[in-house]
Amino acid sequence: MTSIILNRGVGLALFGAAAMACAGQPATTTPAPIPSAEVAASLERSIAKAQADSARYAYTEADIRFMSGMISHHAQAIAMARLAPTNGARPTVVTLAGRVINAQQDEIALMQNWLRERRQPVPEPNPAGTKMVMNGVEHDMLMPGMLTPEQMRQLTAARGPEFDQLFLKFMIQHHNGATAMVKELFDTYGAGQDQLVFKFAADVNIDQTTEIARMEKLLFSIILERHSK
Repeated sequence: MTSIILNRGVGLALFGAAAMACAGQPATTTPAPIPSAEVAASLERSIAKAQADSARYAYTEADIRFMSGMISHHAQAIAMARLAPTNGARPTVVTLAGRVINAQQDEIALMQNWLRERRQPVPEPNPAGTKMVMNGVEHDMLMPGMLTPEQMRQLTAARGPEFDQLFLKFMIQHHNGATAMVKELFDTYGAGQDQLVFKFAADVNIDQTTEIARMEKLLFSIILERHSK
């Protein structure tokens, strides 16, 4: 009987020691998986895309106003230029008008797409100005340099050398307005940081400043020619 009790006690003691040993050991954990090269590359691509999107969408209200307003500004320049072939303009003026049409049609599409991608209202190309609502009434607001309705009527009615002179005079005015819009954009704190807006505005400034110089020279020669007759 005593032997049975002793054996039972030894068994219990051994079981207790084993249990304590197990309790003292740290729990086995599954090691964290090491990212594969493919996963790491995917993560890098996601970060790069997020950074690109952040840079792409860093725009301001001033950028939106500039792009929206320049659409109607360009639309009027195109309307002016389309008069050249039908109003008896000289070949040099017709060529100049053709360049205006080709360049500014593409730029209108670019500006509309920029606004659309940012879920902003996309105005239609309106030669009369940008639609604005004041006191519940919609008005056409002229951007800097745009022709008034009276000036547009004068240009439409002109023919031959008179058209050439008026066209150049008014297009110089129009281009000066565009460069003024660019200056206002870049003078506005935080504006013009969007990559596309910056490049487009800088290109407008360079291209139209160059065209102003070309048109001033041509206008001067036409004035001399008309006065010499």
